[in-house]
Amino acid sequence: MAAASSSPNALSALQAKGVTVLNPESVYIADDVSPERISGDGVVIYPGTRMVGSRTLIGPGCVIGAEGPATLDDCALGARVQFKGGYATHSVFLDDVAVGLGAQIREASLLEEQSSVAHNVGLKHTILFPFATLGSQINFCDALLAGGTSRKDHSEVGSGFVHFNYTPRGDKATASAFGDVARGVWLREQRVFLGGNGGAVGPVRVGFGVVSGAGIILRDDAPDDSIFAYEQPLPQNRDPKLDGTFRRNVSRQIAYLAGLRALKVWYELIRKPYFEAEGELGIALYEAAVELIDVTIAERKTRLKDLALQVRPTTEGRKQLAANIDTVLDAITKTHVPEHPDVISATTVSAGKKSYLDAIQSLPYVLVPQGEAWLNAVVGDVCRAAVKPILALDVHPWRGLIAASSATKGRIIKTKASTTSHRTQ
Repeated sequence: MAAASSSPNALSALQAKGVTVLNPESVYIADDVSPERISGDGVVIYPGTRMVGSRTLIGPGCVIGAEGPATLDDCALGARVQFKGGYATHSVFLDDVAVGLGAQIREASLLEEQSSVAHNVGLKHTILFPFATLGSQINFCDALLAGGTSRKDHSEVGSGFVHFNYTPRGDKATASAFGDVARGVWLREQRVFLGGNGGAVGPVRVGFGVVSGAGIILRDDAPDDSIFAYEQPLPQNRDPKLDGTFRRNVSRQIAYLAGLRALKVWYELIRKPYFEAEGELGIALYEAAVELIDVTIAERKTRLKDLALQVRPTTEGRKQLAANIDTVLDAITKTHVPEHPDVISATTVSAGKKSYLDAIQSLPYVLVPQGEAWLNAVVGDVCRAAVKPILALDVHPWRGLIAASSATKGRIIKTKASTTSHRTQ
């Protein structure tokens, strides 16, 4: 049936340019897929593969469907991506990403260089920074994961982990950050380890170096270098009708959106020259990634607006939020943010000479604090502009952002039932 529907011209064009199509009769290439956007250099398409969508982009060395049927719907793949089987739609996979059989990668997921997910993993509006690794049987939607310095030292999520991103009230203003953008992009931070058969109840902010044991469910924020040996006690005041919880959730979503804005700045000012050095396919991959970040920002703004309007305006702060929510959301995307010409110049000078990862990892350490300060300034400016119309709500999302300090390093948090003890190593 696939052979009757597939475009023979598209298959012929792909094979003519060097794409290996195994058993073409079982491969479906839709008419809207452009052969010009598929590299002919080392690409292998296995039986049972389906490709649809005019934005489909396949870089050199990609292998699709090696473990089972694979469907790519308007997805952009960089170089040497291994999409072994499953379904992906409107998502971007940068160089050397690996995706196991049975994956369901839904819209607006961005997997950066050398990140990987094993079999039966579900993602949506998820961003994995370089090297991040997810095990099997995982649901990790509406989240950002950073940390780690290489494929041997990477942030990892154990098999069976769930990011709980949907509340009984139907609220999805629950995006969580594991690590952060301002520090994570420099590929110098400690990895995050989330143990198998565990979870996190969004929205939470989890710092770099956090270790959460198998079976642990994180229900509240975790500072840098914390180790969770037992289950966290249920946080107080989780009822969204109480201002404490409401402020907490609003602040985390504003901070998450500010981080996304910083990530877009990073792509536009730092990453773009590295994509451009790869030619037309690289430019198209850059455009797909930035568009995806925009889609994620739009989704999170929608969810924040839903949260703001679902509660009764019983306090002055809530009244301000309900009345000014559009102004708050506009500030997130329209506020002018600072640039740092020296950092930008020093970080992009290697474009066309080194790969992006090699260039970032070889930056002098003295430059990194300047870069982190610059991106933190982006986050801070966006947050301040966003909360200005809702001062009575007393939301300060840029305060209390996870940051390494002597007060948190090495802290072990052992919690069982309702007992919590702290020990500093």
